[in-house]
Amino acid sequence: MDCEYLSVVFALLLVGVQVGFTYDVKSFITWDDMKVDLPRERISTRDDGCRVIVVDKNGGGDSVTVQGAVDMVPASNTQRVKIFVLPGIYREKVLVPRSKPYISFIGEESRVADTIITWHDKASDIDINGHKLGTANSASVTIESDYFCATGITFQNTVKAVAGASEMQAAALRIYGDRVMFYKVRVLGTQDTLLDLAGTHYFYQCHIEGNVDFIAGNGKSLYQECNLHSVAESSGAIAAQQRFSPDQNTGFSFVNCQVTGTGNILLGRPWGNFSRMIYSNCYFNNIIDPQGWSDWRDPKRQKGPGADRGGRVSWSKSLSYEDAKPFLNTNFINGEQWLKL
Repeated sequence: MDCEYLSVVFALLLVGVQVGFTYDVKSFITWDDMKVDLPRERISTRDDGCRVIVVDKNGGGDSVTVQGAVDMVPASNTQRVKIFVLPGIYREKVLVPRSKPYISFIGEESRVADTIITWHDKASDIDINGHKLGTANSASVTIESDYFCATGITFQNTVKAVAGASEMQAAALRIYGDRVMFYKVRVLGTQDTLLDLAGTHYFYQCHIEGNVDFIAGNGKSLYQECNLHSVAESSGAIAAQQRFSPDQNTGFSFVNCQVTGTGNILLGRPWGNFSRMIYSNCYFNNIIDPQGWSDWRDPKRQKGPGADRGGRVSWSKSLSYEDAKPFLNTNFINGEQWLKL
């Protein structure tokens, strides 16, 4: 992104953004927003006009923690800030708040498996006030920020939940922000790994793994060329989308993805009565339960598209090309308004 911003800003009210918050007129994400061209030894500097904050757990950067770097970004910032995370295991919970848009998490693409933000909370854990955390607050990393993007980072929750276990939901990544992109990141966990809760999101060439509902929420998201990897020992499910009414234009669209791993898993379970999950041109390893879908013991939820009708539940649907066309590319997430890739 060209980060020499025009001086004119305007108040843009978006869903989930407080009244009067000002966004720069160049409100979009580009490939440059996910690059840092600085030599590693250069820190506390700027790259193409953007501020760069370097995180090094060994003390050679501006912060030894990722949260420390986020805290260095001023509230209500109107310019992109790139947080360059050097390889290492960062054992911490991280929150990127709504008041700090235009933040990038950038790791070295070739070392994504060595650049890990990880924590170990689960839904049944008790907080400092004596209450259960719940699924949402179990997340290792929470993104409330709009126009956030990340690449070359692994988001992890190390809790090993098994199918049927009570209150073992343990999210690695929770997203509330709007107009958010992830490119070549890994999201690792078991139950409810990725809470794609609200907003429009683009996941491109990402690796997401878990065993039960490991992509869940009411986001409007495109997953393109991603690897959806099951670590289920027996039964499980890939996705649980939460669309509550036919008026909500949300859903998960999986395009040109690969489904791999272990167990006997469902393509999806409807979290809401109008849940919407679409698989298009995807490769499925031999781990899909022949029924394909579950109605979560609620017949009213017998809605949603399927891919192959062979062995599927009677209420699933195979889409024609024309049916699937609105979900096949970034038009589904209004990408022309915020992606300049």
